[in-house]
Amino acid sequence: MSHSLTKIWIHGIFSTKNKTQLIDSDYEPKLYSYIKNKFENDLKCILKKINGTADHIHILFLLNSNVSINQIFHDIKGASSHWVNQNDFINQKFAWQIGYAAYSVSESQLSKVEKYIHNQKEHHKKITFEEEYHNFMQKYGFENKNRKNS
Repeated sequence: MSHSLTKIWIHGIFSTKNKTQLIDSDYEPKLYSYIKNKFENDLKCILKKINGTADHIHILFLLNSNVSINQIFHDIKGASSHWVNQNDFINQKFAWQIGYAAYSVSESQLSKVEKYIHNQKEHHKKITFEEEYHNFMQKYGFENKNRKNS
C-alpha cells in the first residue's frame, strides 16, 4: 500500500481539578466552541461532539495520526484552562485534572456514543461522575487501584 490510512475515533473524558464544579452554563457554550476550534484548527482533528457538566466534559473526535493522544489532551486542557482564566469567567482559578480517559470507538458505535455525549446533563441527574468513571473503568478492564486517581 503506497499510502498510510487511519480512521480512529476517540471518546475522551476529562474533569476539572478536584472535580470542582467550575464550568458554568453562562460560558459553557463559549468554552466548547473554543475547544472545538483548537481541535480542528490547531490539532487537525475533527471534533464530532462535545458536552458535559459543571465538573467534566466528554469529547468525540477523529484522531489526527500525526499527533499523539497525550499531546492532544495536554494541548487542549492547557490552552482551554488558560483561555478560561484570561477571560475571567469565574472568580477562582480554573484548571483541569491532570489525567484523562480516552477510548477507541468503532464506526458502528459512533451514533450511540454521540447520543451518550449529547445527553450528559440528563445522564448525570441519575448518576454521579464518580459512578460514571467507575463504570468506564470496569467496562474497559482497568484495575480498581486506578480508581483513586480519577
